[in-house]
Amino acid sequence: MLKKIAIQTNKRDEMLDITDEVQTFISEEEVSSGVVIVYCPHTTAGITINENADPDVKRDMLRRFDEVYPWEHRLDRHMEGNTAAHMKSSTVGASQHIIIEDGKLVLGTWQGIYFCEFDGPRSRTCYVKIIAG
Repeated sequence: MLKKIAIQTNKRDEMLDITDEVQTFISEEEVSSGVVIVYCPHTTAGITINENADPDVKRDMLRRFDEVYPWEHRLDRHMEGNTAAHMKSSTVGASQHIIIEDGKLVLGTWQGIYFCEFDGPRSRTCYVKIIAG
């Protein structure tokens, strides 16, 4: 069970909540128990799980990423000029694994699954793979 999700990002840096899309796929496939893998096949974007109740968390995270990995650094040599995006995506990671139980994602009360864009705006893709069992 594999689903490809098309994502259009609108800013250079943003975090898009994709929790509902992942849960909808699980429901459509009628999986009651297992694991879902959410994977990003891009070198300047990633997947994370974090708070989805307070939008300030996303803003703070993006601001802090910029502080740690400034967009322009005099020693960066990458020809495309997006070294910061590569650093951010490596820090966040390319995938997350989430348990499925009783047909639902097992997430904490305030948790959501985010597609993290660090070099947008772009047309992106992420994959959702369900392993039932």
